[in-house]
Amino acid sequence: MSGIDVTNGVVGAFIGMLFAVLFQQPLQDVWYRLRRRSASALRSLGRREESGPAWRTFSLGPLQTSALIVEGDGDKPIPPEAVYVHVLDGEVELPSDMAGWREEIVEESERLRAEGRTPLWNGPRYAVESVDISRTALDETPEVHLRLRATDYYTFLAAQQLDRRLPDGTTPRSRYLDPERPLQAPDFLQCSFAVNIAVVTADDMLVVSQRSDRVRMAPGVWNSSVNEGLSRHIDSSGRSAPELHAVARRGMREELSLEPHEYTLELLAFVLDIDKRHWSAHFHARLKELKSSDLQERMSRGVADRWEHQTIEYVPFRPAPVVKYLLREDRVHRWAPLAPALFHLSLVHAFSRTLVERVEAQIIRRL
Repeated sequence: MSGIDVTNGVVGAFIGMLFAVLFQQPLQDVWYRLRRRSASALRSLGRREESGPAWRTFSLGPLQTSALIVEGDGDKPIPPEAVYVHVLDGEVELPSDMAGWREEIVEESERLRAEGRTPLWNGPRYAVESVDISRTALDETPEVHLRLRATDYYTFLAAQQLDRRLPDGTTPRSRYLDPERPLQAPDFLQCSFAVNIAVVTADDMLVVSQRSDRVRMAPGVWNSSVNEGLSRHIDSSGRSAPELHAVARRGMREELSLEPHEYTLELLAFVLDIDKRHWSAHFHARLKELKSSDLQERMSRGVADRWEHQTIEYVPFRPAPVVKYLLREDRVHRWAPLAPALFHLSLVHAFSRTLVERVEAQIIRRL
């Protein structure tokens, strides 16, 4: 090999090393960016513009419900003075082609009475004409205006037949309800407003109830700690409007034998079951001194409305145990529609949204 060849080889090697040092990493960076952009472009070819409703019902992995959280996120309670309840004049009237359904219920009750069996209970209730939400000008806290009309339980039972055929072939659901406007419905289809309460004992146990098989609506499903409907007879003295915190305290007393001085009570949200048109005020209650064993002993000495529940269970009130309990195979499809959202909001209220949603996501990934 001649000297010139050696010199050329040394110069070539030097230039190659210099090129690698100066340009290899930038070229690699450019190649990486090109590959990433190409992959992103290929993925985008299969995508199309998407849209969805702004209002979505509560879901948690495989647990899908018809509960629409209308106001409240669990973080800050809604103060009692921010809720205005208006009772309007006049009673709810069913359309003429649904009025006969109520008469069928009356006849059924009379037949049961004649046979010496328990007739269908018919109590004075409230129907919801509207729930309007606004914000105060200064601190933007919520203001809720609840407008009610008089009705009764028989009208409620008649109106619950949302998928029964009318003479023209339509159903109350198809004729009167618009899925794109879930907050709009005639008052005769909204003959239910209740309070649902998540009760946590002093030793951090969440009270979960199973509805009795004797109740007419949703027998046997798992539900909130306390569920109490508004009563015109009990919750309104004279012509005064019902007060929701007072209704919640009545439910605590009648279903769990608890008195107001034994717990704290906070209103977390207003929620609508869009399938059955049931409205609810969701509350969180924490017992000050009574542990789960104390509550069981208290209830063993008598409960006013014992027949409404057939089972009471106690779940450690922490995000992971509650979420796992909600998603248990023998529970996930047996919940009353409004209960899972209530327990989620109570967890958020106690532990923060960030922590609760992180735990929920971890548990759902492992299913």
